[in-house]
Amino acid sequence: MLGRVFLARVLEPGDEVGGRWVREHGVVEVVRRLREGQRALPGASGKRWAGLCARAGKADPHRDLAAARSAGARFVIPGTAEWPRQLDDLGDARPLGLWVRGGPSLRMWALRSVAVVGARACTEYGAHMAATLAAGLAERGWVVVSGGAYGVDGAAHRGALGAGGATAAVLACGVDRSYPPGHTALITRIAEQGLVVGELPPGDHPTPSRFVLRNRVIAALTRGTVVVEAACRSGSLVTARAARRLGRHVMGVPGPATSALSAGVHELLRGDAVLVGDAAEVVELVGAMGELPPERRGPVLPTDLLEPRTRRTLAGLPGRGTATAAEVARGAQTTKDDATARLYELRALGYVERHGDGWKLTRQAMISIRGGRNPC
Repeated sequence: MLGRVFLARVLEPGDEVGGRWVREHGVVEVVRRLREGQRALPGASGKRWAGLCARAGKADPHRDLAAARSAGARFVIPGTAEWPRQLDDLGDARPLGLWVRGGPSLRMWALRSVAVVGARACTEYGAHMAATLAAGLAERGWVVVSGGAYGVDGAAHRGALGAGGATAAVLACGVDRSYPPGHTALITRIAEQGLVVGELPPGDHPTPSRFVLRNRVIAALTRGTVVVEAACRSGSLVTARAARRLGRHVMGVPGPATSALSAGVHELLRGDAVLVGDAAEVVELVGAMGELPPERRGPVLPTDLLEPRTRRTLAGLPGRGTATAAEVARGAQTTKDDATARLYELRALGYVERHGDGWKLTRQAMISIRGGRNPC
């Protein structure tokens, strides 16, 4: 535990060379070599080794653990009961450990979780879709994971919280800090109702590279990633690409064809991402076998309930004026006697009325027929 806390202060998140050192030499040996600062480990240049040793000289795992405890956080490491084993799919880029703030078990929550990510400068449509998706997932018992940022991330967290559900924020800074500062209240609420997770030790600040590397944790932790809005250079696409490499489901919510903020999502959808429009369609992919969304159907019109031959007879009547039973029979491709029988059936239902020797549509029938026509 102390060795991994020490290394979390010395090595950057996602450092595959450092991960290989830990795998090949063990935590204790790597810590010893860094503290001694004499013989460099394989793969480290002289300058890099000197920089790591300088960091090692300042590292104090006891101080970091004390700061975490005062913030209500704990350090979860591989091999313990709370460690989500799907993070092992990251190989040497696997986190040395995760700082976790909040009461629930990270491992249990990660088993049934979905990432909802997207643009920071999202549109009202993007914020609405993120919040609606997150609320729907929360109502179905899924944990919504995102990055705590402005835009889509914040909307997803609020959607899950508003539905009384579970949400986790994976930060690119220490879990005792709130970044962005404008989300201090939101991140505090997530920590009280859900989980705040991060690789960096207490007090550490975010950098552009740490945001990018944070996204691999979001992708590995969850069953699938939904991208709501993303421009062509959006960081949320990094999460989607990481999810694809790890064999997770990648989903996208389409936007207007003219929207630059949806261009990245559309590019994903042109590849192997799956188009989704609501929580039920997300669960169909990431959930258990048989968790299917309801069949999408338009409104049922009264004429849909008619027997097919009766419906053909109704279609044989002109839109205006009257027609004889013989004329209706020709239009319906049936005999005069059959057409007459069905016309009386339609009369009883209120669709037609008789005028002398002719038949015409009633106002009810006109409304029903027009309602079933495609306006295009």
